[in-house]
Amino acid sequence: MLNPLVFVGLIISITIHEFAHAFVADRLGDPTPRANGRLSLNPLRHLDPLGTLILLVANFGWGKPVVIDPYNFSHPRRDEVLVSLAGPLSNIILAIIFMQLYKIIPIPTEFIIINLYLAVFNLLPIPPLDGSKILINLLPEKSAISWSEAFDRYGFIILFLLVVTGLIGSILTPIVQFLIDTLNF
Repeated sequence: MLNPLVFVGLIISITIHEFAHAFVADRLGDPTPRANGRLSLNPLRHLDPLGTLILLVANFGWGKPVVIDPYNFSHPRRDEVLVSLAGPLSNIILAIIFMQLYKIIPIPTEFIIINLYLAVFNLLPIPPLDGSKILINLLPEKSAISWSEAFDRYGFIILFLLVVTGLIGSILTPIVQFLIDTLNF
């Protein structure tokens, strides 16, 4: 069972992560997140019921993805990259804020670690993670189509296998440790 403090930290982090996607999409001209009520810091707007339940039981879960329509953007490919980067960047900013707070008041170090793991995890180029949307929009269009056709349907399976086998930790932990060292925590 998940530690209640860690659960609270995850709820805050997931909420801000999803809000960041919605905020950037809205600022770049896509009204879809606003129309769906996602321009909110209310956690209930951003939590996926199944993802939250699994989070409580298995220490792994997810938030409700923010739906966007890239055709509302002036520069669809560039703007989708910016929207995709917004979530992980918000987690890095939260981690830095929590690091600074940690120097002043005793907050759980898990708040820092959670945000770094969320940022790095979401930057993996595996569908449906943010990193896959970033990669697809940075690739030439023909390569992006090929990549999507090859990996979109298998992304969940790949993620599931990485989590179940524990390989995800082998991928994420060295990167998170590098960030901790770099940010002088």
